[in-house]
Amino acid sequence: MPARLILVGQVAGAFGVRGEVRITAFTADPLSLIGYSPLRDESGAAALTLNGGRAVKGALITSAAEVATREEAQALRGLRLFIARESLPAADEDEYYLADLIGLAVRSPAGEPLGTVKSVVDFGAGDLLEIDPGDGSPAWFCPFTRETVPEVNPAGGWLTLSAGPAE
Repeated sequence: MPARLILVGQVAGAFGVRGEVRITAFTADPLSLIGYSPLRDESGAAALTLNGGRAVKGALITSAAEVATREEAQALRGLRLFIARESLPAADEDEYYLADLIGLAVRSPAGEPLGTVKSVVDFGAGDLLEIDPGDGSPAWFCPFTRETVPEVNPAGGWLTLSAGPAE
């Protein structure tokens, strides 16, 4: 089982009458899902082996070795699909996979610990880091921008925040 799984899509249901599956893609290019086949379920087990496909409005329409009928495809509706983190290419300099930020130690410019990155979310206005202070106080959010997060060192396991939580 892979150590870390990255969510890349979710089965939206059947497409047509021949057992094709519609997968909502969480990747920039829905067709890239084909290159990561077989896609895995939450346990890391192989779930769908894709046989080509076509992109349609943020989704992939595909057939899968495990699906023969429309009913089988429809039964998979809601299945979340993952790939092993190790399957992704290395990020370019000054680029990060958001999943790699989760768990990083958060520190002030002076090196004081502020907590750890609990999650990365986007409510529509850009990526936000959810910071768990680790002392029992509530988690807080900060924007993931170069101004707010001037240093990110995933290999070192930390990032620097220009300011702590708002008082």
